[in-house]
Amino acid sequence: MFITRKGEKLEVPGQQPETGDKAASFSLKDLQDRTYTLADFNNGKPTILSVIPNINTRVCALQTKRFNQEASQLDDINFVTISNNTKEDQAKWCGQEGVDMIMLHDPENTFGQTYNIYIPEADCFARSIFVLDQNGTINYEEITPEMSDEPDYQKALEAAKALI
Repeated sequence: MFITRKGEKLEVPGQQPETGDKAASFSLKDLQDRTYTLADFNNGKPTILSVIPNINTRVCALQTKRFNQEASQLDDINFVTISNNTKEDQAKWCGQEGVDMIMLHDPENTFGQTYNIYIPEADCFARSIFVLDQNGTINYEEITPEMSDEPDYQKALEAAKALI
């Protein structure tokens, strides 16, 4: 698959997850060094995995703030942001912005490679959203065709709310 970044064509190698697929397991740490796996989110609630290229960019900040705001109002949905930033980058940004949702860091790109959303030539993830049901099946997915565009928040939220 190919996406663009400000018009520049970038390859996202491999087969990306699709609606109906069972989400692949992962193991990532949050800002308190707690390890989360996919099984941690199979807790009777749907999950929105919000994947961003770089927390220190404008659109990634907007996406993370939007889902953090939604997380504060919707207790029936798990909200998780994943990037390949370091723990320190994420912690600094969250501290400055007052964001307190689950932030998982993946500087080794294991999640990105497992989900085939890692872009080697850009050394970041494709902007993606995966909505998982209570059993870890993908019910909605979006990989934005232009990296600098925001995802469709409303469709992702509607897909998650439909699973409550």
